[in-house]
Amino acid sequence: MTQKIRQAEGLLRAVPRPGETILPAEGESNVLITSALPYCNNVPHLGNIIGSTLSADVFARYNRTRNRRTLYICGTDEYGTATETQALKEGLTPRALCDKYNALHVETYKWFELSFDHFGRTSTPLHTEISQEIYVNLAKHGYLERLEKEQTFCVSCNKFLADRFVEGTCPHCGSDDARGDQCDVCGRTLDAVELINPRCLVDKTHSVTTRTTAHMYIRLNELQPRTEEWIRKSYKEGKWSPNAVINAEGKLIDERLKAGLRPSPVTRDLTWGVPVPHVEGKDHEGMDGKVLYVWFEACIGYPSITANYTSDWKRWWFDPKNVRLYQFMGKDNVYFHTIYFPSVQIGDGRDWTMLHHLSTTEYLNYEGGKFSKSHNRGVFGPAAKETGIPPSVWRYYLISTRPETADAMFSWADCIAANNNILLNNFGNFTNRALKFVASQYDSTIPDSGDAPGPYSPNDEHDADFITEVNNLLKEYVDNMDAVKLRAGLHTVMSISARGNLYLQASGLNKQLMTENPKRCAQVVSRALNLIYLLSALIHPFMPSTEAAMLTQLNAPPRAVPDMFSNDLLAGHVIGTPEHLFKRIDEKMADVWRDKFAGAKQQPEAVADADATHVAPGMSKRKAAAQKKAAQKAAAEVNANTGPKSAEVLAWEQKVAEQGNVVRELKARPKSEEGDKEIAKAVDELKRLKTELAELSKK
Repeated sequence: MTQKIRQAEGLLRAVPRPGETILPAEGESNVLITSALPYCNNVPHLGNIIGSTLSADVFARYNRTRNRRTLYICGTDEYGTATETQALKEGLTPRALCDKYNALHVETYKWFELSFDHFGRTSTPLHTEISQEIYVNLAKHGYLERLEKEQTFCVSCNKFLADRFVEGTCPHCGSDDARGDQCDVCGRTLDAVELINPRCLVDKTHSVTTRTTAHMYIRLNELQPRTEEWIRKSYKEGKWSPNAVINAEGKLIDERLKAGLRPSPVTRDLTWGVPVPHVEGKDHEGMDGKVLYVWFEACIGYPSITANYTSDWKRWWFDPKNVRLYQFMGKDNVYFHTIYFPSVQIGDGRDWTMLHHLSTTEYLNYEGGKFSKSHNRGVFGPAAKETGIPPSVWRYYLISTRPETADAMFSWADCIAANNNILLNNFGNFTNRALKFVASQYDSTIPDSGDAPGPYSPNDEHDADFITEVNNLLKEYVDNMDAVKLRAGLHTVMSISARGNLYLQASGLNKQLMTENPKRCAQVVSRALNLIYLLSALIHPFMPSTEAAMLTQLNAPPRAVPDMFSNDLLAGHVIGTPEHLFKRIDEKMADVWRDKFAGAKQQPEAVADADATHVAPGMSKRKAAAQKKAAQKAAAEVNANTGPKSAEVLAWEQKVAEQGNVVRELKARPKSEEGDKEIAKAVDELKRLKTELAELSKK
């Protein structure tokens, strides 16, 4: 098929050659992206996916459509007590457990079409090497100190027990199944030695006592002034999303910072982990046989996984002048990415590429409750494909409900409405209508519109308003995406497609126009197809399979996101076969899926037990709930008038616009009694739609 595409530098998307290693270049825009490493003792649920990996993937794909050198790194976080505990429950070795869950994570992310440049794991020799090197550098610079404290010890196992290997009676509320780090009943943070009648998780009949053990601690208190200075600078330059460490006014609000950071442990009495390296000196004696604390080495997984991708990993991680680091995570991981690991990098003494922009999310809850693996409640891992809903639709709905400023709720009814009302009736309708017209009326060949190749003129005789609105929306899209406002960026894409629908309707595209004004008809279809080509690039970050289908139907290569709406598919270009991009989902399936994924009933106070990434310790549930309520109230006030619109509101806006156009067309006809009745009926319908839109907007 003939391709006639404007030749211009930067028009097409730069695609790396197979096997090509992506490396930063001096003086260019180099973007390094990470997702919070999912913990390797469970499968991720939809909340985990939207919280870090899917959000990061959307931003990575966007940067590629801007032809920026982009590297997206992730992998499973595999060391620590939680792995040992789960391995014990499943009767596996820690290594076998990690192999099992790493494969499940890879399978899940592949189905969701996540475009990692490398998805690795932390249980590698390079991770050990890099973690040990940082530990030695901290010791060399005087930021490690030895402290002794009481720790639970199992006489029968003949070893110290990590917090999660201990159960007992809570000293505060009397609950008999408190863990060594927290009581789930009263929400208090605990030290394992506080438990009454402590029990070993390996065997509850074992004798448990306390003994003194020595560990190395990082002196966060000594590093705090430099860390705070860096936080304020990076927050301002990188325009972080407000979070639990620093608020929208740039004020430090983390309780640990306000109270003064304390030395934090970097070693543990475990076997599954990075061995503590040998360091000369009396303070470091007795560290043989211990491992690095998972809180210490988890974030080191980012550079170590990069090192497993390329031996030139330091070009990404030690070049703050040319590389910008964007990190995506749920709110529970903020402390370790904004205070703890940056302190480690500062204490290490080398010129690290440090966090530029932090993008966090609140919780995505499920149908009025929480996701729970133990209760089999919600959609976990590969189960999403069991519904038959395509990955693109899942991606669209999850990003459209991304909990950027407050908790959000997954709803099957809303998911189906998003597909039927927005993707099918808005985006899919515009694409299919324009392509079908060209296929049926122009033998699949774009007619000569008389437009010169390149940007359309905002002073165009017929379409000045249309071209100006598209360009304004395109700028809004770029601004939103550059600022990592992904939900707003997606909303803008749908606004552009809605404007395309309105353009076809207002232009009166049909056979009569083709017969009576062939030049204008050629112009309309040419501009419509070029808008579809533009939309293919804009939708790529969110729905890559949808973009691929659009490009097949357009018979065009992947394009970059431009600065202006332009004539790029030229006269004589032959398109492919038009097909529907989306299929309607029966609304009744909401009940079917709601029942299928309901699981066992859980108590109202139960917490989501499938959080697949580390959760920062040290804050009671009561205090966390109070902070959450305050944050939600503030977010509601900020977003009352400016927040992205729901799929339903967007669909209704399109209906209002279309009905308004019907009224205008009727009023333009010669006056008649019958015509007046039609106008009155159409105006009543317009009023009804506007009233319903107002009600939806209030909700």
